[in-house]
Amino acid sequence: MPIRLLPPEVAGQIAAGEVVERPASVVKELIENSIDAAATDIRVEISEGGQRLIRVADNGCGIPAEEVTMAFARHATSKLTCVADLERITTLGFRGEALASIAAVSQVTLLTRPASQAAGQFLRVETGQIVRQESRACPAGTIVTVEHLFRNVPARLKFLRQPQTETGHIYRVVTHYAMAFPHLRFSLIADGRLAFQSAGNGQLRDVLLAVYGLDTVEQMIELRQEEDASSPPLSVLGFIGSPSLHRATRDSLAFFVNRRWVQDRSLSHAVAEAYHTFLPTGRHPVAIVLLEMDAAEVDVNVHPTKREVKFRNPQRVFATVQRTVRHTLINRARESVTAFSSRTWPSPEWQRHRTLFPSEEGLFTTHRLAALELYRADKDDRAPGFHPDQEPQPVGPIRLPLLRVVGQVGGTYIVAEGPQGMYLIDQHAAHERVLYEQMLADYRRQEVASQTLLEPLLLDLDPLLAGVLTEHLTTLHGAGFLIEPFGGTSFLLRAVPSILAVPDVRAALLDILELMHQNDHPLADQVENRLMAAVCKRAAVKAGQTLSYEEMEQLVRRLEQCESPRTCPHGRPTILHFSVEQLEKEFGRR
Repeated sequence: MPIRLLPPEVAGQIAAGEVVERPASVVKELIENSIDAAATDIRVEISEGGQRLIRVADNGCGIPAEEVTMAFARHATSKLTCVADLERITTLGFRGEALASIAAVSQVTLLTRPASQAAGQFLRVETGQIVRQESRACPAGTIVTVEHLFRNVPARLKFLRQPQTETGHIYRVVTHYAMAFPHLRFSLIADGRLAFQSAGNGQLRDVLLAVYGLDTVEQMIELRQEEDASSPPLSVLGFIGSPSLHRATRDSLAFFVNRRWVQDRSLSHAVAEAYHTFLPTGRHPVAIVLLEMDAAEVDVNVHPTKREVKFRNPQRVFATVQRTVRHTLINRARESVTAFSSRTWPSPEWQRHRTLFPSEEGLFTTHRLAALELYRADKDDRAPGFHPDQEPQPVGPIRLPLLRVVGQVGGTYIVAEGPQGMYLIDQHAAHERVLYEQMLADYRRQEVASQTLLEPLLLDLDPLLAGVLTEHLTTLHGAGFLIEPFGGTSFLLRAVPSILAVPDVRAALLDILELMHQNDHPLADQVENRLMAAVCKRAAVKAGQTLSYEEMEQLVRRLEQCESPRTCPHGRPTILHFSVEQLEKEFGRR
């Protein structure tokens, strides 16, 4: 085919695809424009998950009448003037693509007025072309209304989720910018209902209270950074959860660099390292971390949606975040020890604080904890001190051989003997596999057993998890949950799958919804499989749980009957094999 220039409307839609992924992307871009315009009050209104309507109104500086048409031209911006400005970006927006990209895939109206001008300007834009412009009376500031998103791009439209799910993603965007800018007032109205509002009083804790609720905020600690005389300065602010507050996924980790909401694996890893030995295996902390640094120390021009950044000195950033979070946790532990040191030992209050906030010395000198940590290390499933030349591999054949249970190591691994040597079985992963195959078979036969709760449990969810629940309500019913809408984002839980015999049913369901949301995209595996895997992860025995010989024997027998016994539903190995030859070689018998 000959090379040809694309028509402007096609090129515009292609460019828009890099910026506008879903309704939440539109909200993000418009909020950033409002913040850059020095607004102090930002109001977001949506209808049908943002597909039907998105309206963002602010009291910012507005756009002068003589510049308003240029606002929809691609690469038109007031925030950069030359290449050198890219080295010190201090605004959230800078490429001049947002309005042009949004207008290419929707119908947009703009009403704006600077305080210095008597009348405002009204523009209507369709498929990137201005079709109407006139003067109108309006308050100072800007109102952008986006309607019928992706109507002219059916391929993108079919990838949108249910309105409740899209509303949840928008809620996440609004609340995160409220965390980054607690001195600004944010409001979100979804389908005529106030879903979120921040006070705008400059107190991050008050924003967290509006987002997470009192129970969660009471378990959060303000970050305390050690004195740092290095240059250029790097400050770490925010709040982190106490070790008693943890989640099933990393979704509750939020990072902001110079108030820009970013996703960065190294920052996530820094926080995870700081919580090392504080949290149960497989659980993740809650943290809102705000980094403040010289604009020249960070490059924000590395991703079309500006989600990712590059640090000039990533090792320094990693170390500072890790050290600050760890320092805060250790200080809280010491304060807890001091607060209870005058009480009778061992009082119930002391024991609880010892569990939630173990002392720094206890973390590193207690032999039992150290041994358990070695056994539970995610990156090395081998027995401590055992380093054969050939790595132990998951068991070969699909079916397992008949195994004889020998015992349990570290409250986590079952030791068994088989025809070809020694077998180490991860009790949690193995139980996940057993429950998963059982539950999936029952689901396909529509025979999943339920356990009715003595009293219905009222669930007040944030819009994101409420959207996940609503979208998959039928599947949840088929999996043994009986859940009824109770108005807005509230639900009544009346029954759970029988295998979900856990003390805290509310926390279990929240974990399951978080795990389902983690894979919430159109190309994810079948939702039933993801739901079953999430339920079984929560229901399975945990690492560190002591099992009787009979319980270990029963688990191994059931694992032997599984169709795919070698891995858990999430892909981790359930069993490792050490051959007799490997053992003999290590002991110098060969």
